[in-house]
Amino acid sequence: MKNNYINLPLRSGVGIVVLNKDNKVFVAKRIDNQKNFWQMPQGGVDKNEDYLVAAYRELEEETSIKNVELINELDNLTTYELPKNLLGIIWKGKYRGQKQKWFIMRFLGKDNEINIKTKNPEFCEWKWIDIENITDLVVEFKLHVYKEIKKKLKKIIN
Repeated sequence: MKNNYINLPLRSGVGIVVLNKDNKVFVAKRIDNQKNFWQMPQGGVDKNEDYLVAAYRELEEETSIKNVELINELDNLTTYELPKNLLGIIWKGKYRGQKQKWFIMRFLGKDNEINIKTKNPEFCEWKWIDIENITDLVVEFKLHVYKEIKKKLKKIIN
């Protein structure tokens, strides 16, 4: 890690596993990454904002999804560090990585309610995938987070 970034804090964030009625997982492809990397909805927590409130807000801001029910809040925070090439670039250079609280939610609506062409779009495509495949499509520096989530998710829905 670059010396001038080593003391930067981790950004507080949330992640949301959205399951449809068939237990497929919602993933979307970021606009700012031309490679074939996909992710589940996630984002920052505002100052003094509750994690669950932030999760609902981020989910709606990124996907327009509102029609969900909470299934589970995963224990503990997961963390990841940004790779060297992204330090000082992402999040205006204020953070070296992210600590996230993850939630599992059931999508109760219809697919046509999902709209990633939001006010500040982050995604260019979305799809439903099998739980097994969430670790196949994620960017390398988040892989350990997605492996942990997959393991916990499988215990909860099986």
